[in-house]
Amino acid sequence: MKGAFLKLKEKITKPFTKKDEFDLTADDQEKYVEIDTQNEGLSDSKIIVRPFVLNDYDDSKIVINALREGYTIALVNIRPLKEQDLVELKRAINKIKKTTDAVEGDIAGFGDDWIVVTPSFASIHRESPVGPKTSNVDDELH
Repeated sequence: MKGAFLKLKEKITKPFTKKDEFDLTADDQEKYVEIDTQNEGLSDSKIIVRPFVLNDYDDSKIVINALREGYTIALVNIRPLKEQDLVELKRAINKIKKTTDAVEGDIAGFGDDWIVVTPSFASIHRESPVGPKTSNVDDELH
């Protein structure tokens, strides 16, 4: 234990040089792991989930181009265009929907301000409407 304190004292009290930064002993090298923080693997990805924002009608072209590539699942925030011009929003969504149908993809809204658009390999889960089951009394009587 005393030896560990002496080593620590030496490290603290001796002046630091640039050479010391890279001068690691074999024990020190085993304690550290180098991590690559670059996102170089992104180009190897087969599917990209990408957010988009519709600020105006022309932004729908960006969504459409990404969808045509066939590897993008688009999450589209429609709120900015919805607050500006509902007619332009309907035009933009219709244009996206036509392209989605052409590439045999799927489109659905979720929440009030988002739509999701997928290429042909993906589908969107939809809950079946759950309502009270009604029976026809006349059918039961006959």
